[in-house]
Amino acid sequence: MKFHIAINLERVDAATDMRAVRDHTLAMVRMADQNGFEIAWAAEHHALEMTIAPNPFQLLTWWGDHTDNIRLGCGVANAAYWHPVNLAGEAAMVDLLSGGRLELGLGSGAYQREFDRMKPGLDQKDSYRYMQEMLPLVQKLWAGDVEHDGTYWQFPRSTSCPKPLQDNVPIWVAARSPITFDYAVENDCNIMSWPLTMPFAEAEKYRDQLDTAIASHGGTWNRTFAMMRHTGVWTTDADRDTTLGALRQTLGRFGNLMMKKGDVVNGFPDLVPLDQLQGNLRVDPVMLEENLVFGTPDTVVEKLKKYQALGVDCFIYYASMGLDMDVQKRSLQLFIDQVMPEFA
Repeated sequence: MKFHIAINLERVDAATDMRAVRDHTLAMVRMADQNGFEIAWAAEHHALEMTIAPNPFQLLTWWGDHTDNIRLGCGVANAAYWHPVNLAGEAAMVDLLSGGRLELGLGSGAYQREFDRMKPGLDQKDSYRYMQEMLPLVQKLWAGDVEHDGTYWQFPRSTSCPKPLQDNVPIWVAARSPITFDYAVENDCNIMSWPLTMPFAEAEKYRDQLDTAIASHGGTWNRTFAMMRHTGVWTTDADRDTTLGALRQTLGRFGNLMMKKGDVVNGFPDLVPLDQLQGNLRVDPVMLEENLVFGTPDTVVEKLKKYQALGVDCFIYYASMGLDMDVQKRSLQLFIDQVMPEFA
């Protein structure tokens, strides 16, 4: 099993120096680069301090300038917010500047609040249709001139400038629903999935959806199945308590966005009372410690072996949860030193 890292620039309050956030994020990516992680993933989000990522391609270009080997993953661009010519060109520029390290992920977005600002009138549950029109179009633009008269975009003959260095840039689709698993398999894409804070049974459900999609498309699929989980490794009770406390607070703000409760002021979501959270936003600390890749190094190794047995090719270490920067670094170092060698 290979390992990736996903990390955001994040602030939970205005007192946190943005320069410290910047420097910490880069330090984490460089740690991953120097210790065998395959891909670093940058997200796309807008007008939210908890996930500061208005353009993932800017972040990837920055990371590429400060790393040597790690590949640079857009995880993921929201297709509905982009014009195809713009997205194809920006993505290809990352590939050019990084020496051919781009991994392009496309998805359907997460928060209706963002759609209300970035694509007014579009319901989040319908945005996958934009992704399905965008994906093959980007690949055609990379190949050369194309004109397009589609449902969501129309333009005369055009192409991507620049072109990617790679002949075949790896394409990823963020999938949680059967329709998206089916689309990814049909179009020979890699898949990234995220069970949020749900139990391991949710990961098993995604594997079943993938297997069903593979069976319905001839029984073969030779791409990569990656799964992301919040990850925290500790050796002290203090770091355990800090990690669980930080994630519970972050989920309270995440619940604001998903449940449309509370306000967002200057980019900071109000904290939804934790007793109002339910479903995949439950915050019981015992449940979180059991469901997520949390624990001592030995515990984390045993949890990861379950994902490996499930057929997860790549585990995405999700580092961002409003956690103290020093605790984040200690966790990642423990993962590097005591967890990854068990999967070498």
